[in-house]
This record gives sequence, C-alpha cells and structure tokens, in this order.
Amino acid sequence: MVVPTQCTVTHVLFDMDGLLLDTERVYTEVTQEIVGRYGKTYDWETKSKLIGLKETDAGELLVKLLQIPMTPEEYIAERKIGHQARFPFCKPLPGVLRLVKHLKKHNIPIAVGTSSFRDAFALKSQNNQELFSLFDGNVVCGNDEGVVHGKPAPDIFLAAAKLIGNTLENPRSCIVFEDSPSGIMAGLNAKMQTVWIPDANMAVDEGLKSRADLLLKSMEEFDPAAFGLPAFD
Repeated sequence: MVVPTQCTVTHVLFDMDGLLLDTERVYTEVTQEIVGRYGKTYDWETKSKLIGLKETDAGELLVKLLQIPMTPEEYIAERKIGHQARFPFCKPLPGVLRLVKHLKKHNIPIAVGTSSFRDAFALKSQNNQELFSLFDGNVVCGNDEGVVHGKPAPDIFLAAAKLIGNTLENPRSCIVFEDSPSGIMAGLNAKMQTVWIPDANMAVDEGLKSRADLLLKSMEEFDPAAFGLPAFD
C-alpha cells in the first residue's frame, strides 16, 4: 500500500456494485442458483475474477471458467431475470451516505463510474435516490457511448472524470473508490489515486495492494483530509 500522496484531490469517482451498494450478494445468489443446477460452485476464487467486469465480459468468462452447458447469452438472460427481482432492494454500504453527502456539501465534484449497464443501474438506483440524487446525473455506465473497453481499461473512469469537469492534465487530482481488482486496475491505468475496499471474503493480491494508494475494510474508515479534501465536521 502506498502512503497517501501529497497531490490534493479535487474530483472523486465511485464504483457502484459492492462499493456504494450491497449488490454483490445478489450477484452471488443468482449466479449460484444458475450454476448449481450443473453441480458447479460460484466460489470467491471465481467471483474475484469477474467482479468489476462488463456484463458481456463477465458472462463469457464465467461460462468458460465453470464450463456450464450454456452460451454466455443464455446465462446473461437468465441472470437478468433474477436480478430484476432483487436489485431494487439493495441498500448503501456503511459509510457511503456520510461521505457522499459530505463531499456534496463541500461542492466537491463527484461521479459514479460503473460497469453496470444502464438498465441495471436504473433498477439499483430506483429505491436509492437519497444517494444517487447527490450525483446530479453524473453517472457513466458500462454500455454508454464512448466506453469502448470495460474495466480494467480506464475508459469508464476517464469518461466520468471528464463528465464532472476534470481536464485530466493531472489525473492524480482524481481519486477512485473501488472494491474489485479490475476496478483498481482501471483507476491505476487512468493514472488516478485509488482507494481499495475489497469484500472481506476476497483474497487480496499483494502486488495490486502495493500499487493502491489506500486499502480499507470499510468506507467508514476513510479520512478525506488525508487526501486534501475537506475534513469531516
């Protein structure tokens, strides 16, 4: 882990799934229901390779890794049915509302950069307007025009930064909050500062850990003043 740098942060970017919202549990439950029919287990070794990827990329990789007798398209279609019933009930994770409200109060530009497609974002956000209204529509999704490559490519975070007025002349003026290895790689590939908050069940890659600016167990642990942002009241 890198000690927080002296470069002051002016723009803040958030992943959504497993970072802002507790959606990863839904992904796990629905996927296990599908692959379990074929005697397969969706364990954390497999899941850690898929978290943060675009829907199409994740579907292709899961079918390949678990060798289930479905096409990626069939798997994605069935998974969507399960998601539609459960996503509207996902809630923000601990510390999220406090930090986002604090940044909004102090007029710090904020945006969401998620691999989720627009339809999935709509489901997840519909009952969480207390949170997502704070972003004033500044959300970049995995299937937005201009997002050619998903995470770990930097496209999503570069687009999100530009959306909230960062010229990217100094990318490290942006900080990325992520829970997934591919998301942290996307932040690093965008040359931005990164805060990694992995799921407690995930095995943390030591090499990637050493490249992140900060590793936390929860958003509740984040100290904005350490990155030049306004301190909590």
